[in-house]
Amino acid sequence: MPQEQTDVAEIKTLAQQLAALRDATLATQAELIARWQPYLHNPQYQPSAANLAAYIGLRRHDLRQLQSRLSRIGLSSLGRCEGHVMATLDAVIYALAMMDKATTLASPLPDIDHAITRDQMLLRHNTTRLFANAHNKHGTLMMVTMPSAAADDYDIVREMLESGMDCARINCSHDDADAWRQMVAHIRQAAQESGRECLVMFDLSGPKLRTGEMAAGPPILHIKIKRDDMGNPLYPTRIILDGSGNPGCPATGDKLGHAQLARLSVSAKWLQRLKQGDRIKFHDAHKRKREFIVIQHLSPLQVMVSCKNGAYIPPGTVLEHVNTKHQHARVNTGDFVAAPQRIHVMQNDVLLLTRAQLPGQIEQRDATGNNISPARISCSEPDVFSYLQPGHSVWIDDGRIGCLIEHIDATGAWLRITQVRPSGEFIEAQKGLNFPDSSLKLSALTAKDMEDLDVAVRHADIIGLSFIQHASDMDLLHMALAERNAGQLGIIAKIETQEAVKNLPDIIIRGAGHGAFGIMIARGDLAVEIGYERLAEIQEEMLWLCEAAHIPVIWATQVLESLVKLNLPSRAEITDAAMSGRAECVMLNKGPYILHGMSVLNEIITRMQSHQDKKTPQYRALHW
Repeated sequence: MPQEQTDVAEIKTLAQQLAALRDATLATQAELIARWQPYLHNPQYQPSAANLAAYIGLRRHDLRQLQSRLSRIGLSSLGRCEGHVMATLDAVIYALAMMDKATTLASPLPDIDHAITRDQMLLRHNTTRLFANAHNKHGTLMMVTMPSAAADDYDIVREMLESGMDCARINCSHDDADAWRQMVAHIRQAAQESGRECLVMFDLSGPKLRTGEMAAGPPILHIKIKRDDMGNPLYPTRIILDGSGNPGCPATGDKLGHAQLARLSVSAKWLQRLKQGDRIKFHDAHKRKREFIVIQHLSPLQVMVSCKNGAYIPPGTVLEHVNTKHQHARVNTGDFVAAPQRIHVMQNDVLLLTRAQLPGQIEQRDATGNNISPARISCSEPDVFSYLQPGHSVWIDDGRIGCLIEHIDATGAWLRITQVRPSGEFIEAQKGLNFPDSSLKLSALTAKDMEDLDVAVRHADIIGLSFIQHASDMDLLHMALAERNAGQLGIIAKIETQEAVKNLPDIIIRGAGHGAFGIMIARGDLAVEIGYERLAEIQEEMLWLCEAAHIPVIWATQVLESLVKLNLPSRAEITDAAMSGRAECVMLNKGPYILHGMSVLNEIITRMQSHQDKKTPQYRALHW
């Protein structure tokens, strides 16, 4: 058969297939719109809902072979039709008809250019409805999580806003109402003084499942020394001798992630004797001779000292000051706040998840080394046991520790550790618990969320709904806001469970069909819930679906995480940050180097805007 006849036959076949695909898409569209109609309270959202329904109808078919054939004859492969499904189908059908001169169109070509432009404007409109300041910025907005220090430090809030923060996220899982109010006051003040608009989102905690409290460890300060490969000390450890009367405490991290030195409580009068370079001798809990060297007075009640050897220092340890005249003065260390226990687990260990709200504790062994009680932890939400079954997986601490439920009894669920690093992992209090195989029927709004809403509605521009699973969860939040005369507030639904992914179209309709609405791809819990292997695929599909629905997307979790926390980015997270430019907003978490992180993110996104617009490559001139 001549090539020309083959081409004509292929064009006719493609035209028939496209027409059939269009009919099937319209049928699904009509079915979904009929189902969604009771929830489309906002008439302005009708065109977007229709496009979303058409996109779902289109994507129920495997189009890969059809796409390849369309590309071979120089036509659109439908690969960028998300925002304007029917207009794209009509354009391709019309082009095929023009290529087949024997075909007569039943109706003239619709105004496709107008339809595509309208749909692009709808996404922009819905983004501006949620982020009222979006009209001031071309490109991706920046949301930043407020550190606890933002309640006391106005300057850091001002610097964040001047560095490009468009929306401040207040995490209701941390701090308290007084701190939140002070953060908002600083944000509003900084916005007014800088002339930059900045919105405030209150992110409700939701039914976040966490490990319970841990039993206290022994009240003892363990001084650790960093050593080289030969075991020689690299540098001494510094601690603070504190005469304020407060009990001593182990080293901790402050509100921005900086290290806080360990403290030992001593007499204030005794502290006054100390001078730079003085030596302080003591015997630790293992009767080992140890020594502090005085570095400097930090204040009348605080002296920094160094120790070049490891030591265990319990309350009551005798410290002996040796001054230049060889006179001795002794003091006993005071009370010490014991750090919570950390449970070390290895591959194949047994761990009990208790029904009762008991403090977690390490395994107990008798004098001969036999295990008489397994390590145990509790869950912040006891109701989860109603939905657990043997064989279900459990993940702890954002997926760092994998477990399998072996059996369940009156005491709780007995877990077998199935995935940890070769050196094991530590379980601490208030770490995330995920049950991806269990269909948990927990309310998206907890009693704490309701209390937090009372504060949020007086200060927030946007409410973040965490751990949404079903479309009906949106109704709960709408009712709660209406009861507080705050129905005008925008809502961001955080997608972080398998159920939420499955129900995403209905969640979008309940949200956007009611008012200002957006979706956050919360990749932390989502990765644990669906598996890291599927995260790239699912986040891509969510971007497509939200573009079809003309609603803004917030790209969140661990964006430039290493840079923000350690001031050193990984190569992979730079690429991830570039990908975030396809969303309408990207969220950065708090960290000591947040300002640097904001600067780098802004640079990356600005550069990528000339290369990529959503799914469409932008072919600017290259340098070669």
